[in-house]
Amino acid sequence: MNNSKIWLSSPHMGGSEQQFVQEAFDSNWVAPLGPNVNGLEQDLEEYLGSEVHVGALSSGTAAIHLGLILLGVQAGDTVLCQSMTFSASANPILYLGATPVFIDSEEETWNICPTALEAAIVDCIAKGRKPKAIIAVHLYGVPYQIDEVRTIADKYGIPILEDSAEALGSSYKGQQCGTFGDIGVLSFNGNKIITTSGGGAIVTKSKELKDRAVFFATQSRDAAPHYQHSEIGYNYRMSNICAGIGRGQMQVLDAHVALRRKMHDFYVDLFQDIDAVKVFSTPNDDYYANYWLSAILVTPNSEKGIDREALRLAFEAANIESRPLWKPMHLQPVFENYPYYGANVAERLFENGLCLPSGSNLTDEERVRIAEVVRGFFCEK
Repeated sequence: MNNSKIWLSSPHMGGSEQQFVQEAFDSNWVAPLGPNVNGLEQDLEEYLGSEVHVGALSSGTAAIHLGLILLGVQAGDTVLCQSMTFSASANPILYLGATPVFIDSEEETWNICPTALEAAIVDCIAKGRKPKAIIAVHLYGVPYQIDEVRTIADKYGIPILEDSAEALGSSYKGQQCGTFGDIGVLSFNGNKIITTSGGGAIVTKSKELKDRAVFFATQSRDAAPHYQHSEIGYNYRMSNICAGIGRGQMQVLDAHVALRRKMHDFYVDLFQDIDAVKVFSTPNDDYYANYWLSAILVTPNSEKGIDREALRLAFEAANIESRPLWKPMHLQPVFENYPYYGANVAERLFENGLCLPSGSNLTDEERVRIAEVVRGFFCEK
């Protein structure tokens, strides 16, 4: 049997990307401007609906950074951030000289816990440091508890920066993720649902805010015949070539979501008779997940040698990539001295959770190899 590497989530081209890229070369539009950039933004606006405006940027991290700026975050401010996430959700808080305050997860969606969130807000206000923003993440494409988090945010008048980097194609009660926050963020990194090789987007409720984001993203150049700058700017705009890849990827987005969801169903079937494993799934039909990554929780059994790490090593021995869940931010060396509110839900998820190969381009042969490792590991225990 072929023993080539099975990746966790590799890029999956649809076939028409080269056409858009070739058009960029033919027209000599290779700069961070051009018809593909405009076209990708329009494609995303039509897909997301809800009368949003999209600005294509160089990365999802850039979108978070600009989103915080648009929300008025400055040095010395406090920003509440989901702890269980990738570091790119939190790093821009420090770019601005603000203080991150990390919030635990809840059990159902593994996302920001409303109870811990409100406790953090009340405590911060009592200390005279009302938070400037809430960063909530749709972990692995599963929407966070949107109604509950919005209710709390509105109660205290704090805007939400919705990190939908992993959730393009996910929805809640029929509304697309990326459109629930005061500002939304998308990512098109190489391992995401669709890719522009590297890139992201900011989603705003008004054209004025989008234009402001694009202004910052193009070095904050003032409207003058010479180069004049009255505000600090950034080189954050997406190139026309990368946007061309994205336009081709948008044509296969729904198909890729369907294939990721099929992989999730594959794991549900694979583990249905294995009591030690629980597959991470949406809590009810209000939530529609793209299942960017399929993830499981492994109940440790020291007598049988069963735990998350032992299973990961079994996959590694078979040349199959798997990965522990995101290590919570409050446990990271760079963030460990910042405030944290909640219990140990995120920590426990990290200790016992594993992300499994989830790509939309996985083959039947690769699924057989994955199943063989799982059955061999648990049957031998």
